[in-house]
Amino acid sequence: MNRSRVGRKLRVVVLVDSLLNPGGGERLAVENARLLDPLRFERTLCITRFDPEDRSNEPSASLIAGLERDGVRVLGLERKGKLSLRAWVPLVRILRSEGIDVLHGHMFGSNVWAAILGRLCRVPVVVAHEHMWSYDGGRSRAIVDRQVIARGSDAFIAVSETGRDLMVTSEGLDPEDIVVIPNGIPAADHPSRAEARASFGLGADDRVIGSVGHLRPEKSFETLVEAAALLRGRVEGLKVLIAGEGGEREKLEELVEARSLTGTVQLIGACEDVPGFLAALDVAVCCSDFEGGPLSVMEYMRATLPVVATRVGGLPELLGDDGAIFVPPRDPQELSNGLAQVLEDDALAERLGEAGHDRQRAEYDIGTWARRLEVLYEELA
Repeated sequence: MNRSRVGRKLRVVVLVDSLLNPGGGERLAVENARLLDPLRFERTLCITRFDPEDRSNEPSASLIAGLERDGVRVLGLERKGKLSLRAWVPLVRILRSEGIDVLHGHMFGSNVWAAILGRLCRVPVVVAHEHMWSYDGGRSRAIVDRQVIARGSDAFIAVSETGRDLMVTSEGLDPEDIVVIPNGIPAADHPSRAEARASFGLGADDRVIGSVGHLRPEKSFETLVEAAALLRGRVEGLKVLIAGEGGEREKLEELVEARSLTGTVQLIGACEDVPGFLAALDVAVCCSDFEGGPLSVMEYMRATLPVVATRVGGLPELLGDDGAIFVPPRDPQELSNGLAQVLEDDALAERLGEAGHDRQRAEYDIGTWARRLEVLYEELA
């Protein structure tokens, strides 16, 4: 370690775009800042598209309050657009005047700015962290990843070996620049199944399928709705719950109505109590077109739920061959068959759930994830 840093804490700034509607990547950025050992690190979370109302609106208000309660400085930049360059001034001042040792960006936009500002302000260590992308964003995206982010950072984190391989083959990145650190989640209590079902108006004998995620095109929730239409006559007491908000909501509502599934499929909106939601389910679904290391699926595993998932991205690596029923993406018939297979075979459902639970506890714990980041920072510094 550089002699000037001996005997003092490493000063780390974590960069994230917004906490307005946080997904897995944003929540992990929060945990990144919060879980670093306060005896060894001075921690700042910089939210680059910040609105003062974020301190009173949920879920951002609770996230910010938790950070500050744990001794993390929260810096909000009121950046309105890509060209709001003056909004960066408070961060630049901190980077230049406080001897920041590590600048860690999360996801594409923050990775770009971390690479640029980190080098301009001579921050010793810059880390870029990709959580999920389809690796087919076109030539311009590949050029930015390779020529700006990879060149401007000291480590480019991938969340799975599959992601690392795709970064090399599809993006042309140097494998020596990429570090694999799988995501993780904290332990959680197991809520009462009966209370969870009652809260959603479900009966004890209903067969309940559920999924958690932002209502975005790549999550392919319409495939789950179409699968529900195929399952309706096959599974008695079928209920499908989709927890999340986003731009696809109106489209999904129209599809539910068009397939006469109003009493079968519920769009329950954003869900802050994910363990409580999962306690109501018999089987969980991830039907995305692509995924890296989704926290939602780790939460299914933690809840000992059998999982039916698309065989895409990092999902096979995350779940393992014995931890899920895998189906092709955008195939309602195969998704419905996979779900029926689990719902009709209790022994299979139990075996899948236990395998996923054991795997999550052993490999995808949030404490292990944070310790790996600490080691990376100290090695690079």
